Amino acid sequence: MSYAIGKDLLHLRPVERPGHVLYCTHEALRARVLRDTGLSLEDAWECDLICDTDDGPRPWSELGRVTDMGHAEFLAGGKDLRTPGACPFPTVAEARAFNAVQEYGLTDLNTLTAYYEKMHRQARQAHPNQVVTGGYYKTLFSGALEIFGWDMLLRLAADQDAFEAVLESIFEVSLRHCAAWANTDIEAFLLHDDMVWAQGPFMDPAFHRRVAFPRYAKIVRMMHEAGKTVLFCSDGNWTCFIDDVAATGADGFVFESAVPLDTMATRFGRSHVLVGSAVDCRTLTFGTRGAIRAEIDATLEAARACSGFFIAVGNHIPSNVPVENALFYANYLRAQWVRNTT
Repeated sequence: MSYAIGKDLLHLRPVERPGHVLYCTHEALRARVLRDTGLSLEDAWECDLICDTDDGPRPWSELGRVTDMGHAEFLAGGKDLRTPGACPFPTVAEARAFNAVQEYGLTDLNTLTAYYEKMHRQARQAHPNQVVTGGYYKTLFSGALEIFGWDMLLRLAADQDAFEAVLESIFEVSLRHCAAWANTDIEAFLLHDDMVWAQGPFMDPAFHRRVAFPRYAKIVRMMHEAGKTVLFCSDGNWTCFIDDVAATGADGFVFESAVPLDTMATRFGRSHVLVGSAVDCRTLTFGTRGAIRAEIDATLEAARACSGFFIAVGNHIPSNVPVENALFYANYLRAQWVRNTT
């Protein structure tokens, strides 16, 4: 059963195949698989883990100021396309004075715990055959990006002391949500923060090491005290921070193909849970079947060195991936994974 495989992999116990994680907003693909198999995409493709996050009962936009950066066309028909709005912080001085606790408040811990318990119970009912994580998305940098948008965020970050003070207030809000998640019956927690971009850090790495990683470590300790497995997740290329992330005490890493799979498998394949692959959604979208096959083969080869490996397509499976390519990926992967790991 996929749930049992997912749970064993989270604890680095031997199983008959690598795990499978699916991030997919491809509605036509989901409909095709349901029509052909009568199963959800997650069940039909033998997924073992659902990486789920929830940032609480009320969005920040209902509580105070945030920057609407708009949204590029991603879903079918462009229904998620949205033009950017104005940043509500007209000057850097106003951004420096921002305090997330004063702006958004701190939700009562018991109320927040009850909310997350209910949300997780519903997620488990929707996905009874997978392990479903809890998780919080806006831990530090992701929260700052939602508040300020990229332009004001980069201007604010030029003053490292002011930026750290703002991040500390965001962290105080995040810590309340993480404490509530720790009080629920989740088995694993996704500590998410997009701390870099595709080229790597957008700030001096020393700032990350001084400001971000000690705060991540505090969340990890809280979750471990509650008996939860912690998976650290960030988009982009954080290769230069591999050791720093490991030093937080996180039990596993969720990463895109920008982070070298071979390096992760060699360094941490026996000691940590790894969620990633050499397969990129751009290959599924624009590549040949030979290219898709090669990336799957490379992924399965790396998985041989790992005790808790979940295969996940980098950058998700969006709606512009040809359905036949996505089906080829799933069919080839599942035909090969037992053969390549026994």
